[in-house]
Amino acid sequence: MLRVITLNLNGVRSAVSKGFLDWLAAQHADVVCVQELKAQAGDLTDAVRMPNGHTGYFHHAEKKGYSGVGLYTRRPPDRIVEGLGIADIDAEGRFLQLDFGPLSVVSLYLPSGSSSEERQQIKFSFMERFLPHLATLRACGREIIVCGDWNIAHQEIDLKNWKSNQKNSGFLPEERAWFSRVLEEQAWVDVYRRLYPDAGSEGYTWWSNRGQAWAKNVGWRLDYQIATPGIAATARSASVYKAERFSDHAPLAVDYDFGF
Repeated sequence: MLRVITLNLNGVRSAVSKGFLDWLAAQHADVVCVQELKAQAGDLTDAVRMPNGHTGYFHHAEKKGYSGVGLYTRRPPDRIVEGLGIADIDAEGRFLQLDFGPLSVVSLYLPSGSSSEERQQIKFSFMERFLPHLATLRACGREIIVCGDWNIAHQEIDLKNWKSNQKNSGFLPEERAWFSRVLEEQAWVDVYRRLYPDAGSEGYTWWSNRGQAWAKNVGWRLDYQIATPGIAATARSASVYKAERFSDHAPLAVDYDFGF
């Protein structure tokens, strides 16, 4: 089995202080994708860069304490692709791809637009330019898993208060339609939703720090593993880990019946 985990850390140093590395050691994961490192290369200790048999690969943002993605793997990759080759996007550290034989795994951090209208427009710009890149990946003939924080709840079932959030970033009609294009026009597969078509609150992966969102499970499903149909068909189980909190997001783990 191939176990792949994705988690937005909301700061790797903060997550480590909350027990992330101890938890990671017990997961027997082959690949772990992380987002929102909020750290530069020089900020990472040896324990963070090479924890418990894993080797970490990272794409840092130029801005300190901001964004950044990484992948931890037990197996050395055959190829590393850091960034999309688009300067303003790559400056924010949002895309890292590792190739292993016929399989590619991507750690993705799609921008949030919730802080301002300017950031929402940056999010839309990212989506517009990322869509053809996804099409190219989909057509390359490899099996691919794109893991990460997509910052979009795709359907009404993917968040608690969908009616009151239809004008809010993360559940805007334009964002949801874009996600539908990824799945329908390009034929990517939402692995968790394929396994559990009717799952609601148990699939949430993010909770606001405001109010009692976590305690009342007023959440959103923002973290996904989106895969090519071949490897998606081998997914046997998926779970969201909520027993401990390392971040305002929760880890999403998927087990694939796929050689690694």
